[in-house]
Amino acid sequence: MKQLTQKLKNGNMQVVEVAVPPVQQRHILVRNHFSLISAGTEGNTVKTARKGYLGKAKERPQQLKQVVDTLKTQGVTQTYRAVMKKLEAYSPLGYSSAGEVIDLDPEINSFKVGDLVACGGLTASHAEIVCVPANLCVKLQLDTDLKQASYNTLGAIALQGVRQADLRVGETCAVIGLGLLGQLTGLLLRASGVQTIGIDINPAMVDIAAAHCVDLGLKRDNIGVEEKIIQATQGLGCDAVIITAASSSLDPINFAGAISRKRGTVVVVGAVPTGFEREPHFYKKELQVKMSCSYGPGRYDPVYEDKGIDYPAAYVRWTENRNMQAFQNLIYTKKIDLSYLTTHIFKLDEAPAAYDMLMTKSEPFIGILIEYDTAKEIKKSTVNTAPQQAAGRRQLATIGFIGAGSYAQSHLLPNIPKQSDIRLKGVMTATSSSSRSVADRYKFEFCTGDEQNILGNNDINTIFIATRHDSHAKFVVKSLQAGKNVFVEKPLCLQEEELHEITNAYNSALNSQHSAQMVMVGYNRRFAPLIQKIKETLGDGPMAMMYRVNAGSIPADSWIQDTEIGGGRIIGEVCHFIDLLTFLNGSLPVSVYATAMQEPQALNDIVNISLSYGNGSIGTIAYFANGDKSVPKEMLEIYANGCTALLNDFKTLSIYNRGRKQEKRQPQDKGQKNEIKLFLEAILNGTGMIIPFDEIYSTSLVTFKIIESIQKRESITIT
Repeated sequence: MKQLTQKLKNGNMQVVEVAVPPVQQRHILVRNHFSLISAGTEGNTVKTARKGYLGKAKERPQQLKQVVDTLKTQGVTQTYRAVMKKLEAYSPLGYSSAGEVIDLDPEINSFKVGDLVACGGLTASHAEIVCVPANLCVKLQLDTDLKQASYNTLGAIALQGVRQADLRVGETCAVIGLGLLGQLTGLLLRASGVQTIGIDINPAMVDIAAAHCVDLGLKRDNIGVEEKIIQATQGLGCDAVIITAASSSLDPINFAGAISRKRGTVVVVGAVPTGFEREPHFYKKELQVKMSCSYGPGRYDPVYEDKGIDYPAAYVRWTENRNMQAFQNLIYTKKIDLSYLTTHIFKLDEAPAAYDMLMTKSEPFIGILIEYDTAKEIKKSTVNTAPQQAAGRRQLATIGFIGAGSYAQSHLLPNIPKQSDIRLKGVMTATSSSSRSVADRYKFEFCTGDEQNILGNNDINTIFIATRHDSHAKFVVKSLQAGKNVFVEKPLCLQEEELHEITNAYNSALNSQHSAQMVMVGYNRRFAPLIQKIKETLGDGPMAMMYRVNAGSIPADSWIQDTEIGGGRIIGEVCHFIDLLTFLNGSLPVSVYATAMQEPQALNDIVNISLSYGNGSIGTIAYFANGDKSVPKEMLEIYANGCTALLNDFKTLSIYNRGRKQEKRQPQDKGQKNEIKLFLEAILNGTGMIIPFDEIYSTSLVTFKIIESIQKRESITIT
């Protein structure tokens, strides 16, 4: 299938062939008929992408700060990889479309194949097929005009702004900015029985609005414009002002204050600064300023959007989905007519020309639609992206990736050796554009949206799993059953039952014709050069170990903290440190006692963990999320046989051995490169597991027992 993309590096825009996206949980697959180009939002995105690096930095100061922070903590190489991953990716455009349901998650019963729907959100992009969360879709009547329905997202944004104004029939509202969003706002206000005044700096947009959606249209620079508004409101001023303009100027917000009545409401919908002048209007009139959050309640809430859990209508009457429904009902019942807004319709292959027109303003426009060829046959097949490599004589490591997000592109893929006996065969990620980006950048032979094209490919003998944590166990089991070697990023799984399923699959593989199969979890720290030096010097236990981790906070609503998706930070990250202590002392944990600091959200990310080992070793992991980020993240101390090893954030190692001190310094190296090298060498040479399976099993089991210990407030024996 085809999708419109641009590269943020240079703004290059093209329609590329991508794989049909997989149907994700609580999502529906929609074949687009039309999608809407948002001239404001998308225009700014394209404008920024076409600027040089300095211009990009000025436009996005927050992202620049993130780059600087990454540079300080992770060094030049990782910072460069992170930046280029973003800049060189095929970035999708669009967030409002309408089409037909062609597939859906079996858990969803509110839609069926063949339904017409309007879609919103970033996944409702300019592509022939999109995969959209169910709560960001609304069902349409079969005779709905899909051109108008494709205005879905912009309509919900406009409607949420009107709701924030909280107006009554007969009251007066001014709309500042009469672009597409302003025109929609005017239509909604008039349909609500509100006297509507439209203001814009463009006289052509004022004239169009006056003809279709406002009672009074005024050009902003007209002399006496404030007086005209006061006169039109019988000297009272506007009950509410909705700002739909996009500007870096303070004029819209201050002008809104000037034309408001006393105790009126100013609603900010557009991208404008809000540093208004306190005097003479906002203070003396006691004005209320409201921000309107996109489509409405539910926006940016992963529980609502991704998990599909609705807010009860009795408590949250108008969610983003119900706003979409209301907007579509107004269109269908012809209470509003959007037909005049559509000034241009482009075929998908012609879409880059639409953005050129938008950037150069070569002709007037309001609503720009992309139309799709719905008669075209689209198959869920692979997309070939690089020539197939000829097989050599010796054993090959032929690799497929399931998931290839930020971590994989920073630490896994760049470290795969470029040699003739290692082939990158196929890649599948959650989104079509991402799969194609990764395939092109790292020279995979194909990309796909169907996991069976990876799992069932006879050429592939090794699968890397780098998806979100909740899918790790499923893909590990399927990969083992398919006879593949498996490298899975941590954690191995999120539940003890999943651990048993993986163990059974591994044991079955050992007893089958695939006896050489390997399972590897991305516990990279044990392969770090400075850790290898500690192991070489101190040998095995018994030893006393103390690992302090200044982990930093992660918001409670992050997917990592979600016990269903990320598993929380004990399962998701502390597993790293359990594995490392196990490796260093040379035996498995036999008991654990853990305590967590009591805090309101009960995230269990400020925790002390005490471990006892079979050879008499003891270990303490102090994992703290409440510290200052300027302090180094990881400090490790090992005491054994009259020696002490002190490791500072994988940069400096000091070993004290009977009065003598050895010190090694190096750029931070947490072992990812060595880990990948050894794993692939083991496959090529048939040398077997590089982390024994009993250690892999033990590490996951211990994370579950840590949580049990915190809950029961007692020591837990590990069996």
